Order: sequence, then structure tokens, then C-alpha cells
Amino acid sequence: MLDELIRHARPRAGDVVVDCTLGGGGHALALLERIAPGGRLIGLDEDPIELPRTAARIRDAGFGPTVFEARRANFNQLPQVLRAERLDADIVIADLGISAMQADAAGRGFNYKGVGPLDMRMNPEAGEPASALIARVSEADLAGMLDDHADEPHATIVARLLKQPGLTTTHATERAVRTGLARAKPALSKAEIKASVRRTFQALRIAVNDELAALDELLEALPGCLRAGGRAVFITFHSGEDRRVKKAFQAGKRGGVYRDIARAVVQSSKQETRANRRAAPAKLRWAVRA
Repeated sequence: MLDELIRHARPRAGDVVVDCTLGGGGHALALLERIAPGGRLIGLDEDPIELPRTAARIRDAGFGPTVFEARRANFNQLPQVLRAERLDADIVIADLGISAMQADAAGRGFNYKGVGPLDMRMNPEAGEPASALIARVSEADLAGMLDDHADEPHATIVARLLKQPGLTTTHATERAVRTGLARAKPALSKAEIKASVRRTFQALRIAVNDELAALDELLEALPGCLRAGGRAVFITFHSGEDRRVKKAFQAGKRGGVYRDIARAVVQSSKQETRANRRAAPAKLRWAVRA
């Protein structure tokens, strides 16, 4: 949703921008081109593997340390980052979920299409992998995670399947959920089972990285990080994220914190969705600081 993000962020020369989810740097590069001359962009990402690669790619594109800085941080650390820099932001963007590089790296365990450890940590140097989380929590808690983080309609069944011993790889976990659901719910279509597998991996990833709690912290701190007239643009990929962004922006508008917000969600174009199926669930919302 690059075109949509640029349209609603409205970058101008001299702007201070924070990309809270630097990822592969696609949004950052487009913004850097538009805030020159005099602008500055700070990119946040907690991934110690992808962050230096992206920073090097942006440096190679000609953006030196006076205009671009990469900081290893979770997006809920935005206030601390800006305080350290003695800055307020003109634009804050957040493209939630995982990046394509993370999803496509089998060794990270985000994607069940390859064989890898059931890990899913954005920062593999901290926290516990998904396999350890599944082993530690109860079946009831797993079902709650599946419901809360992915609206999984078969959460109870899937939670029971996940508690099988030996699920330490993405391949074994995908197979356990797929075949187990087919046996438990023979009327389900292959497409419905595949959707449940996808939702299962999504819910586990969110739980492992405590993503929704971090998002709540970011949304609470966001108004204090924006200059008057500053703009926030958030892209979400599932209902739990979108509900939080929508409610935070609406509450801010009612309370006079935001002078304007998106009146309707902005979705990816049909052209982009055809070219990149990962864009299909993307939803964009924006807000303008009072």
C-alpha cells in the first residue's frame, strides 16, 4: 500500500519521519525521497538479522546518517527514541505484522510453507519460541489466544491439536492442524482448513511477540510523539490490530487529540492485490494531530 501510505502521510521537504516498522525499507526509501532536502527519517525495528541489512541497503541508495538513522527498538519504544533525539515527529508510520524477508526465511519459523523450527520471534535473541510457548501454556489458554489473536472459529479443536507432543517444526505443526481438523470436521473444505492453519500461525506469532500489548502502548503514546498537524498512518493485517487502531483514533478525535481521522478504512487496490496476495487483508487508517 505504498501509494496509499504516501497519499495519506503527505510527506514534505524538511519533515521528521519515524518508520516504526522499518522491515525491508520500501516505505522508508519512498519517504526519504520526498522529505529531501532537510528531512530526516528514523527507522525502528527489533529484528537484529534484517535491520542491518536494510540499513545498509538504504545507505547504498545514498541516504547518509544526517538524513537516515536505523534504531534497533520495538515500536512501543517510540517515545524514548524521540526523547533521546529531542524531536517530535511530523509523520509516524507503522506497517504491522511481519516483513516479507521474515516470512520467507524458513529458519525464522514464521511460514509453514517451508521446513524450519517453530520459533516466530521477531527478536530471536529474546523471549521464547512458539514451540516453548505451546508447551508451557494450557490448552484453554491456547484456545483463548487463537480466538483473541486470529478469530479462529475452531480454536478449541486447534488448541487440542497443538498440545500434541513433538510439535517443534513448522512443517509438523501445519500437518497436525491440517490433518487433525480434517478428521474432526470432515465437512470443512480444504480452503477453510488452510485458513485455519494460517490463522493458527498468525495467532502464535502475535502471542510470541506480545504484539497487541506493544501496539496498545504505541497508540497510547502516539499523540505525544506528533507535532501539531503531524500525521500518523497505520497499516494492519487482521481484525485485532485494526480494532485497536480504529478505536484509538476515534477516541482521540472525540477527545480533541486528533483534529481529523480516516472516516473509512483504506484497503489495497485490486491491482496490488492481484500482484501480491499478501496485500489482500491490509487495511490503512490515518489520523492528524490537533
